[in-house]
Amino acid sequence: MSTPTTGPSRRAPITPADPAVFVGFGASGDLTRRKLVPALINLRRADALPAGFAFLAVIRQADVGGTLAEDVLRTADEHLDTPLTDEERGWFLGRIGVVVGDVEQPALYADIAARLAELQAEHGTGGNALFYLATPPQLFAPIAAGLGQAGLLDEAAAGGWRRVIVEKPFGSDLASAQALNRALAAVLNERQIYRIDHYLGKETVQNLMIFRFANSIFEPIWNRRYVDHVQITVAESDGIGSRGGYYDAAGALRDMVQNHLFMLLALTAMEPPISFDADAVRDERLKVLQAIAPFTRAMVQRDVVRAQYASGRVKDVPVKGYPQEDRVAAGSTTETFVALRLQIENWRWAGVPFYLRTGKRLARRVSEIAVHFRQPPFMMFRDTGVRSLNCNVLVIRVQPEEGITLHVDAKVPGQALDLETVAMDFKYDDAFAQTPSTGYETLLYDALTGDQTLFHRADSTEVGWQVVMPILEAWQSQPAPPCYESGSWGPEESHELLERDGREWRRP
Repeated sequence: MSTPTTGPSRRAPITPADPAVFVGFGASGDLTRRKLVPALINLRRADALPAGFAFLAVIRQADVGGTLAEDVLRTADEHLDTPLTDEERGWFLGRIGVVVGDVEQPALYADIAARLAELQAEHGTGGNALFYLATPPQLFAPIAAGLGQAGLLDEAAAGGWRRVIVEKPFGSDLASAQALNRALAAVLNERQIYRIDHYLGKETVQNLMIFRFANSIFEPIWNRRYVDHVQITVAESDGIGSRGGYYDAAGALRDMVQNHLFMLLALTAMEPPISFDADAVRDERLKVLQAIAPFTRAMVQRDVVRAQYASGRVKDVPVKGYPQEDRVAAGSTTETFVALRLQIENWRWAGVPFYLRTGKRLARRVSEIAVHFRQPPFMMFRDTGVRSLNCNVLVIRVQPEEGITLHVDAKVPGQALDLETVAMDFKYDDAFAQTPSTGYETLLYDALTGDQTLFHRADSTEVGWQVVMPILEAWQSQPAPPCYESGSWGPEESHELLERDGREWRRP
């Protein structure tokens, strides 16, 4: 596929974000060091950070020797494609402040207020502050309450905007998600709350709406008349690593389906929004989740598969099973794989099944959306050597190699009439000069500029939980999940889920 005619000269220049202080709670953790600070460095390299910028690290343990800023930048440097220059290192070191304290004690928030005033005077941040909660989820509500009680979320008093980014998980069930939303709403307006999902920072995910609504050849066939079914796969070859404590209490349904996969589903199935205004887009995503047919206990038994990885080989390396992982409870029934069949009950998608699957220790790491179109009539080929016709498949690859592939049938050269499936392939790396990315750059930039389009809204998080709660409740009375061999594509039951309908999973 040829490189697009739109070259760098036609791309709109990036407008630097508003002056602001980025306040990182849990700033000594891995997320801040490996993702957030490298993303901020990449934004500065793209001229997207303002001159009036500062970073305030909020940590629990004392910064012994005052080395935290250097340590954070050193770790961040290891996760950059291009090492920090002396100028960049100096720029960031001159803008990093540290506050130490317990997030459940009022004294910490008084210290934060004092440091914000100092950083505003020193760097001209205009009273703007973005609070990022990179902490365990049980601290989200106490931190929000502490900020509110200290007046740090009052925009009128601050003379600038105040916004809060909340990392997932947004609750562990419907009741806890509703409680978290109530706690946030007690001290913040919804327009100040940014529930972040790093999957929405992927270029292909963002491009899905552009692909659908800016290209007239696809939107007319994006419906039940032409689409046979849709498969959404988010597969990981890694195990749970050091996350045993969290993962064993969560599982694949809570960790991946309720947020990441449902967001990919919503972007695939949504109606055209009336504009690209944040709420117009989020309204249409919400309608998709609301249209998912509710799961009954019988539907869970028939249309949902869960399983747990056993030992095996991944990339020809032997790996242990889930029960042998660190911090996994003895006899754990936590699922590491989920596959489900669901229906979207609206005019566009009535009768079109959507198949979703996600799992750990699968054959390879891949995230993709595969739209399978209906087979054309075979009648005109019945007296030829063509034995069958394949359906066209449009594959939107989210990771690791972002791009879009359309599979079509073509005649094999020669005198005989024979068909073979070929691929029309587009890769981001080939078509565009990609800048290095952690996946957080777009999301942080949007939060700094006040664009909530790629963030979850309170109602969508609750509707997502409403969909999966019947599944979680049904599993409580079901036996332990079956196992699947590490390095495979999941349990046999997941293949049977599609075989019942005369279909099969795509092998990426």
